[in-house]
Parts: sequence; C-alpha cells; structure tokens
Amino acid sequence: MTTTSSTIPLLYPDEARLLFGPSDSHVRRLRDAYGTAIVLRGDSIVIEGESDAVDSTVNAFEQLREIIKRDGIAHDAVVDRLLSNQTEERPSSEQVIDLFEKAKRIQPRTPGQAKYVEAIRNHDLVFCKGPAGCGKTYLAVAMAVNALRSEKVRRIVLVRPAVEAGEKLGFLPGDMLAKVNPFLRPLLDSMNDMLNFEQVRLYIENDVVEIVPLAFMRGRTLNDTFIILDEAQNTTITQMKMFLTRMGEGSTIVVTGDATQTDLPDNVTSGFNDAIRRLGRIQGVQVVELTGEDIVRHRLVREIVKAYDDQETRPTRNRYATTEVATASMEKS
Repeated sequence: MTTTSSTIPLLYPDEARLLFGPSDSHVRRLRDAYGTAIVLRGDSIVIEGESDAVDSTVNAFEQLREIIKRDGIAHDAVVDRLLSNQTEERPSSEQVIDLFEKAKRIQPRTPGQAKYVEAIRNHDLVFCKGPAGCGKTYLAVAMAVNALRSEKVRRIVLVRPAVEAGEKLGFLPGDMLAKVNPFLRPLLDSMNDMLNFEQVRLYIENDVVEIVPLAFMRGRTLNDTFIILDEAQNTTITQMKMFLTRMGEGSTIVVTGDATQTDLPDNVTSGFNDAIRRLGRIQGVQVVELTGEDIVRHRLVREIVKAYDDQETRPTRNRYATTEVATASMEKS
C-alpha cells in the first residue's frame, strides 16, 4: 500500500479546536480508526499514512465539517456513529461521486446510501423510497451531475409534481414559473450546493439542465438524459405511467419518494407505490429502500421521523383506550 499525505486548510481560526474535539478526542478516534498520523501545522491539518486510510480520514474530516456547520459542534457520540457507519461498509472508489468541480467529491455516508448509488450506476430505472433527510434527492442530483460532466448524458431534467399542499397554484402570485418555483426549489437547491451559481445559471439558460413540473412532461421523449422525479408519492398512476414512458435511448431515470408524506386525496392511489409493485421485478429496474438509519440531516430529524412512525404504528385500540381514560377522568371532574 502506498504511503501518502494530504493537507486540509483551515477555514477560520477556531476550526481546528472544533474539528479536533475536546482534549483532541475526535483526532484520537480518527487515528485509532484509520491508523493515520494527524498533526496541526500552521493553518492546516496534515494527514499521513497509507493511501486508502488518508482518503478515509480526509472524508471523515469533511463530514465533521458538515456536522459542525449544521449543529455548531460535533459531540463524541456523533463522531463514533460516523466512524461506525464508515467501518460497516466503507465506500469504495467506485462509490465516490466526482463532480469535477474544483475536485469536489460526494460519497454515500451510510451502507444504505452506498447501495443506492450503486443501483443508479448499474440500472436504467431506479426507485428510491425513504424518509426525509436520507439523501434520496441529493445523491440522485449528484449522480446526474457526474453523468453530465463525464459525458454519459447530454442533459439533466429535474421533475416534480406540483401538488397543492394547502394552496392552489392559481392563487399564487406571478407567472407560471413563479407559481411552480416553490415546488421545484428543493431540486435546484441541491444542484446549487454542488456547483457554483454561475455554472448552474449557464446550464439552465442553455437547456442543459431543465427543471419542470411533471405536467409539462407529456408528449416528450428524452434521449441521453438523466431524469429525476422527486416527491413521486404525489403522482397518480396515470401520471407515473406518462412520466416513465418519456425514457429514450441512453437515458437514466431515478424516482424518489416518501410514502408517509403523500399530499394526494385519500381516494387516490399513489403512482409511486403502484409502480414499485408493477415494475420492481423487471430486469433493469431496481428498488432501493432507505430507512431512518440513513438520515444525515440534523440529528433531531432522525428522532422526529421515529416519533411520527411510532405514533402511526401504535395499535388503534391503545389510542381509543387513552381517549376513554381521558373521557372518564373528565366525567369524574
């Protein structure tokens, strides 16, 4: 194994203290996990060791940076979980998503996310279902950017159903683009996080990247295109069939959704679940299910999702029993 070194420039004076942890506890964990030498030299962190170990240590520091940026601090338990996820199934070089943007690279942070990225690489049609914050959309957009910049596709089309959630489109101010912008914004935010603003603007102006509501896809055939349908749980069966039949030669489709957050009327069947049931066994189609263990947003998101899931799966009779007890208590008072 080749011995190498890597340097991580510090972004601000206090960053070393936050990255190293209380009494250098984070650094000790990283040294023990990867067997690398980690030292502070001036305004940079220098990592030395075997090539793969250095890469893993650098990736761990990058993830620590994200956690600190998000939460303000990285506790020891968070670092332990980060290392545990990496040692369970460390992403191989094939799982790293190179964006060719100032050497920026993205890689899956959990075993579930690693399986998701692998599925996209090896299949033309991938369905991914999972809770909020598990990386469904973000990783799909990263894979789309990688495919575009490595010339595997000629364009990217980002699609979302514009289902009303408390507001009617007709009552929103502005022209059609302004009306649908709130529905499409999450896809654009993911791309803006990966590429510089000017590059994204040029892509959109030249129709290399297109962000459209699902209704605008009718009648089109897309060749050599990476297509992402986000929030697919809000599609009807008819809409899903219309969307999937847009696939042309040399194209890849990724469909993401969270079955627990459907905005469709109660009497309307979700096209997302229906498509997974119909198409899941077809060769070239892969279904990936992410869970709460794959959530990589703020640490509270995992707990929030779990709390709602626990409430929804609790037996109905228990809720009735609680109501009866409360009613009896009120009657006594």
